[in-house]
Amino acid sequence: MSIIEVTSLEQPGVEVYGTLTEAQLRNRLEPDKGIFIAESPKVIHVALDAGYEPLSLLCERRHITGDAASLIERCGDIPIYTGERELLASLTGYTLTRGVLCAMRRPMARPVADICRDARRVVVIDGVTDTTNIGAIFRSAAALGIDAVLLTPTACDPLNRRAVRVSMGSVFLVPWTWIDEPVTPHLHDLGFTTAAMALSDDSIPLDDPALKREPRLAIIMGTEGDGLAHNVITDADHVVRIPMKHNVDSLNVAAAAAVAFWELRKK
Repeated sequence: MSIIEVTSLEQPGVEVYGTLTEAQLRNRLEPDKGIFIAESPKVIHVALDAGYEPLSLLCERRHITGDAASLIERCGDIPIYTGERELLASLTGYTLTRGVLCAMRRPMARPVADICRDARRVVVIDGVTDTTNIGAIFRSAAALGIDAVLLTPTACDPLNRRAVRVSMGSVFLVPWTWIDEPVTPHLHDLGFTTAAMALSDDSIPLDDPALKREPRLAIIMGTEGDGLAHNVITDADHVVRIPMKHNVDSLNVAAAAAVAFWELRKK
């Protein structure tokens, strides 16, 4: 084990856990050098199972022979940074209640065509920026049979630390990539019918049989406030609503995604 005692917030090697911003971790100028942070032993194990490359670990000293032991055994000879609880909390900005953080190599983005080649049900996340919602959508996508997740450039990064944590590692289980706008022409080229989740006068209910009959369906989800842009809705093959009661007009986007994934799953 390569155990390194952290004695200062300026110590080389630990900047990825505290001082670097999410944008700096992503390293848009040199994507092959991008990094993300996975938190908690369970989530890190899921990432390792999915083939993600660990670069270093950060944990309290007591976890080296406890919660982090199985990770250390799997990760080989990478730096293991450790120190006093208070110092690590100052570095990361919060107490490591789950014990372990892992800096991992960010994978290169895959082409949309590769991600969707064998997919029958995909979701497009258009402009959703809340990390909690992104993580929850990925968790539902993994659990309810969505084959791939596509994100527009204005959506939140799925490998954001909080998004990864909320997803409980589901971001490592479902293939995902970025898709250029407008999305519908790209999806049509790949053989998908598009269904925009939105409130409009010509929308059809989510349980309309025509939707389930579609062999390849892309479900487009937008932000809660502004919803999908007008051109996204008009370009879609279907505009779909979730029937509501008690004059409730809509659900949180993560809740709506879970309902839509369940109803439109391909058996």
